[in-house]
Order: sequence, then structure tokens, then C-alpha cells
Amino acid sequence: MIFAAILGHYADPATNSVAPNSLAELDNKPIIVYSAEKLLASPRIDAVFISINSDWLCPIQQIINSFLPNYAHRIHLIPWEGSHNNTLQNILYTITQMSNGNEEDIIIVHDANRPFITSRIIEENIDAAINFGAANTVCPAIDTIVISHDGSSISDIPNKAFMYCSHSPQSFQVNVLKNLYSSLSVAELASQYDPCKLCSIHDLPVALVRSEYTNIKVSAPSDYPIAEAYVARGIHL
Repeated sequence: MIFAAILGHYADPATNSVAPNSLAELDNKPIIVYSAEKLLASPRIDAVFISINSDWLCPIQQIINSFLPNYAHRIHLIPWEGSHNNTLQNILYTITQMSNGNEEDIIIVHDANRPFITSRIIEENIDAAINFGAANTVCPAIDTIVISHDGSSISDIPNKAFMYCSHSPQSFQVNVLKNLYSSLSVAELASQYDPCKLCSIHDLPVALVRSEYTNIKVSAPSDYPIAEAYVARGIHL
């Protein structure tokens, strides 16, 4: 089976809102709905988990009822467990119960604040996870990357030809991620929140899936006018 997990738990302090950013609206539709629609539209995805702070489970259920009623039977709400890794482990446990530990299970992990995910990105993530075990969605870096170890002077300027910006989703064979988590110490789980980085640290192959520069993260106040322009142009379709 193929599963997707949409993580939409956090509120950016810059927005002065206690609500998760993913519940803010673009063209009268919550941001989280845009990515949920794309994932649920894939005939290959069997179920979608949405993780959000427990205080917002009722509002997100109301959003599902209003905007995604035809998909409600494929959506499962999971409370945020305080960290990225803890939440994913809870989702992995639920997947094991649902599929009886099928070794071919795949999970696509997506940031709810990236509403402009495309069908191509989803399909290529699934294929990459099947073939490689793990995949990260990336775009070639446009700006020159500067490394500074002290925050006040340049330590290095790496070759931009080898630099990529990490987007989402990230995708995994469920057993690869479960086995990785089971091998980690509590300290390592607490210090590293990026599953693809954990794979890389532990010498597990991670394929690259080409993202789109429109696959932006809508988080800071300055992101919203860009996102609204994308919606007006139909980038989300």
C-alpha cells in the first residue's frame, strides 16, 4: 500500500497567529487542502494521514467535511507528537496495523505549507521510493550558497553546481524508515528532525526527485502575496 502523511502542526511566530499556518486561507481555501487534494487525487495513494496539534483536530475535521467530503474515508487524523520523528513513528505504527506490515508499503511525507505540489512530483516520489528506498524532492540552487561557521565571516563558498534546495515531499519504503528509527538513539532522534538527512548520515541511498520552483513553502507573511498570485494564475491546478 502507498500512504501519504501531511504534517501541518506549526505556527510561524512572524504571523502572530496561534493557528497552524496550514489553516490560513488562499482564495477562501485552507492551505492544507491544496496539497491534500493533490495527494488524494493520485489513484496510487491508498490513505492520507494529516498530523496537527491536538487542539486543532476538530477544526481540521470540519475542513475535511467542508472541502474534502468525497475523500473523507481515506483521511486519518493523527495528533502531533511533539516532534517530526515521534509523529512519523506513530504514523508508521498505524500503517503497520492497517497493512499487516507489508514489505512493499511506501510513505510520502509532505509539508502542509507547500500547497503547490504537482502530480508529477507525487508520482516520481512514489517511483523513487520503490526503486531506491528513499527520495528527497529538490531544486537546483539559484543563489550562491555561502557557508559561515561564526556567522560573521565566510568560511567557504561551495560550487553551486552541486547545491540543491530541499523541498518536500520526502518518500520512503516504510520498512527502511522503521528500521532506521529503530537503530537510532534517543539523542539522535531528538537532534535530527530530517529523515532524509538521517538516511544520509547512516549511508542509506536517497534519490533526488526534481521539484518545481513554484513548490514554495507558504510560511512567512511575505510568502502569501506570491502564493495568492500563483492561485490566481492557476498554478495549483
